[in-house]
Amino acid sequence: MPGPVNRDHRVVAGLLRQQGRVLLCHRSPLRNWYPDTWDLPGGHIEDHEQPPQALARELREELGILVTPPTSEPFAHVQGSDFRMDVWLVDEWTGQPSNDASDEHDALAWVNAEEALGLQLADARLPALIEAALS
Repeated sequence: MPGPVNRDHRVVAGLLRQQGRVLLCHRSPLRNWYPDTWDLPGGHIEDHEQPPQALARELREELGILVTPPTSEPFAHVQGSDFRMDVWLVDEWTGQPSNDASDEHDALAWVNAEEALGLQLADARLPALIEAALS
């Protein structure tokens, strides 16, 4: 069950693209926010951070990859009832994505938009985002 509604809760996410697929993370069933669902890798912006730096930090912590903080505007903004998420396309990184945050995720998967439709997603808008990113 998500926590209290806070439209100002800011998060960042990376839409990692490779060979016509994007990377999704399965959120642990023990998570407070959107448990047991598939979502984009990313996380909370800390008080001292700008969103691009938060994205680079989160992808390093969660997936063990290094990305250059983006200088472009986000690919998408997703406004939920309890969050605002900035999403960047990520086509280049150093390292192999792995489940480095096993307390947050219990699986990773490369999927296309059609495959995403068959998953329990954290947000129903994800397949449309994936399709747009892969077009």
